[in-house]
Amino acid sequence: MASVVEWTGVEARALRVASRRSVRVFAAELGVAVRTVTNWERLGAGTRPRPDTQAILDTALSRLDLAGVLRFEAALAQRGRALAAPASGGPRLWEYETWSDDIERAVAAASQQDFMAASNLLERWRTRWPVKELDDRGLYLFARTTALAGDLQRDRGVLLGPWSASRSYADARSVFGQLGIPRRIAQLDLSLAVVAEMSGDLHCAASRYEKLSCDGRLSGRDQLRAHLWVGTALDKQGLHSAAMPLMASAIRGFEAADEQEDWATAHQKLALAHRGAGELGEATRLISVAQSAGGGTSPLHQVRLATAHGHVLLSDRATVDEGLAVLDRAAATAATYGMSHQLRSIESIRKGVELGGGAVKFR
Repeated sequence: MASVVEWTGVEARALRVASRRSVRVFAAELGVAVRTVTNWERLGAGTRPRPDTQAILDTALSRLDLAGVLRFEAALAQRGRALAAPASGGPRLWEYETWSDDIERAVAAASQQDFMAASNLLERWRTRWPVKELDDRGLYLFARTTALAGDLQRDRGVLLGPWSASRSYADARSVFGQLGIPRRIAQLDLSLAVVAEMSGDLHCAASRYEKLSCDGRLSGRDQLRAHLWVGTALDKQGLHSAAMPLMASAIRGFEAADEQEDWATAHQKLALAHRGAGELGEATRLISVAQSAGGGTSPLHQVRLATAHGHVLLSDRATVDEGLAVLDRAAATAATYGMSHQLRSIESIRKGVELGGGAVKFR
């Protein structure tokens, strides 16, 4: 957010203009007399509000949205008192703070699959300055913004190509490499391995996951995720027996680390491995464990769990109708939130079963 070292009548008037308030309304909101605001604006730089009022003005400024902050800056610029911009033409100090705030807001929106809101928050910054005009702080925020844009593209199923998750992750990785931040580089290596898996390059994904599962640049949680995802990639290749011990080991690790959502997700993946091996009783039990954990409430988590449940149900002739109903509900949620990758997965599962003439044929 914008900040003012010391308020004078000039900054106070700029704040009122940026807030789009009349003198009377502005005074009432600050809790001061109308005449006080009038004197500020009449005396300009020749008057300074009392210390307690300075704090009130700080609070009022912090409540402005991005458009209001821009109006505040413009009003100061008209009076020749604009906050100094870097010589490079890059972000001002207050813009760094607003950018950081918007990244956190985008993370919150993305966690609920509000892709449009998250994308709008990120794109207003990602294209605002040429990368060459950014200092190290700006480059760091740019790389974080670009990596988060990759997450949005991945969750929407836009995996490959010039405007895709793989391109965003690669761009962010390059900047973090320039800044020399190994943890962020490793996290993006993990994200790129996920894209490889989602794109069907399972052998490559398994190899990358295996290396990252013992990579000291990653947190313990991310190493456990990589360990689990080795199993996922193997399971998708039909190597169910090889996948199961890895998934079980990850479950124990997540339990020890008290990572409930990851623990539930690992049970879901282990259930699918048992389904692939034809062990439907154990697969059903593990899905029930994942459902009862209640660790994740995001739409994406719900769709993934429902898809796995539907897949298990479709593997038993006695529960095919129930499985199709579960997949229909998962598909409806995925369509609502624009999860195209999940929709493709659901359609692929459906194609594993042909319904015709009242008979069920399993491919």
